[in-house]
Amino acid sequence: MPTECLFREDSYLKSCDARVVAVTEQRGIVLDRTVFYATSGGQPGDTGSLTTADGTRIPVETAIYTDAAKSEIAHVLTAGAGAPKVGDRVTAEIDWDKRYARMRMHTALHLLSAALPYAVTGGSVGDCESRLDFDIPEAGLDKDAITAKVAEMIASNAAISSRWITDAELEANPGLVKTMSVKPPMGTGRVRLIEIAGLDLQPCGGTHVRATGEIGAVRVTHIEKKGKQNRRVRLALA
Repeated sequence: MPTECLFREDSYLKSCDARVVAVTEQRGIVLDRTVFYATSGGQPGDTGSLTTADGTRIPVETAIYTDAAKSEIAHVLTAGAGAPKVGDRVTAEIDWDKRYARMRMHTALHLLSAALPYAVTGGSVGDCESRLDFDIPEAGLDKDAITAKVAEMIASNAAISSRWITDAELEANPGLVKTMSVKPPMGTGRVRLIEIAGLDLQPCGGTHVRATGEIGAVRVTHIEKKGKQNRRVRLALA
């Protein structure tokens, strides 16, 4: 049964009421709806808790997709925690501070990919530091110059929005896809786009802030050579 992924339409939701629809062999709790982002696209799954009707709080250490189509999410409980049963009503609540830090960082990476218009070969979203790998034949990258360019984008306080396009529309516009290693999930008939007004537009299923000004100060901390043409750029919240 597909999980209603509330975070895709509103990444600021911190909690929701839900019903347990399945328990996996690994004790993953599948809900009919959730605010938990599931691990994908270089962004870790949310941590948080499920609270049962009698007030019992069950810690959740992450959330993962159970299928290739990314339609069903399992909430992975902390080892030793009791598990709710199918049919139980629970309140799902995320660790908001951690989520918000990742929203800021993930959005900052979109700006980094706009500042460095090269193919992206990999990436990872962290709570305080993140990275993108670029397919760049020559080095010559300057940390301070990139930091200043991203800071200018942040200061513009550009609005950020999401919308859906069809698989066919994405196939007709392959230039929207910046990542070489991770392709947008297709097959459901639609793909989610994240637009940073006037700065960036690309497919992404991650969580983002509403305006670039929310990101705050960031800086490029390291630029590493990871192969003949691969450069790893690390970005941290200042």
